[in-house]
Amino acid sequence: MTGAGDGSHATPSPCADVRRFVADWTAVASAPLVPELRLHLATEVTPLWEATESALARHGLPPPYWAFAWAGGQALARYLLDRPETVAGRRVLDFASGGGIVALAAARAGAAAVTAVEIDPWAVAAIGLNAALNGLRVEVRMIDVTGDPLPGIDLVTAGDVCYEKPMTDRAIGWLRPLAAAGRTVLLADPGRTYLPKSGLEPLAAYDVPVPTELEDRDVRRTTVYRLLAS
Repeated sequence: MTGAGDGSHATPSPCADVRRFVADWTAVASAPLVPELRLHLATEVTPLWEATESALARHGLPPPYWAFAWAGGQALARYLLDRPETVAGRRVLDFASGGGIVALAAARAGAAAVTAVEIDPWAVAAIGLNAALNGLRVEVRMIDVTGDPLPGIDLVTAGDVCYEKPMTDRAIGWLRPLAAAGRTVLLADPGRTYLPKSGLEPLAAYDVPVPTELEDRDVRRTTVYRLLAS
């Protein structure tokens, strides 16, 4: 659920210490809606589940959004796995990839190539570890791609990116021109406040189980949309 900027620079891959942290503070589990994929997740038996924001700050860590299977990511991953023709033979970029559940689903469904982009080094480490867990090939880049015209990309996926107004404005302001230029842009959203009120074609909806530690209910109705040019 993170990732946005001018797209001009990529930063180096996370170091071994970051990868070790991700492995040590998570457990290998599956998201309820996507049992085919195994992920490094925060669960009731991992220290990351219990860590408070202040405790993470003492370690110099950002909030671990990458360690949870958010409703939008689960729904979009489910959609791709159930409809492999959506990605088959296409070059896919997963924006603000988090732990990579959508990118992994695209790879499993037969995409020609999948790139997952993130700005959080812990998320980048998690995506790499999750790809290895599932034996899937995903290119992982720590880069801010907002504003990039994405030459060579056919399909852009974005799960649960409308949770804050600045993020939504930047993401949608970049994604709509991509749709106008002929890219397929898929969003999944569980009813976030800043989801655009127009220019969305609903494709499918799912009841996604989510932890009440993350959400205000234990199931969120989540819709997969195609973003329209206007």
